[in-house]
Amino acid sequence: MSQYYESNPSKSSNVEHDVIMRGRKLVDITGVKQVESFDSEEFLLETVMGFLSIRGQNLQMKNLDVEKGIVSIKGKVFDLVYVDDNGDKAKGFFSKIFR
Repeated sequence: MSQYYESNPSKSSNVEHDVIMRGRKLVDITGVKQVESFDSEEFLLETVMGFLSIRGQNLQMKNLDVEKGIVSIKGKVFDLVYVDDNGDKAKGFFSKIFR
């Protein structure tokens, strides 16, 4: 886990990453570096622990605090998946995005 902190020296090393889901209707995420893309069916977030894909229905950004790295998403959540550049999941995921 420390590899993410070391690769970005501008972030403090005490940045935490938490995902809190409330009843599949609200997701609060901390440790977000950047919102890569989003629409009503999918959010792609870069977090301190890697890229996180959130898929669902009627997804909306409820709150965004860039300074603190906090994102809140509401809607019906189907899945949360961490994608990695080295894994098969990432290859399939990114190939769908860039077709």
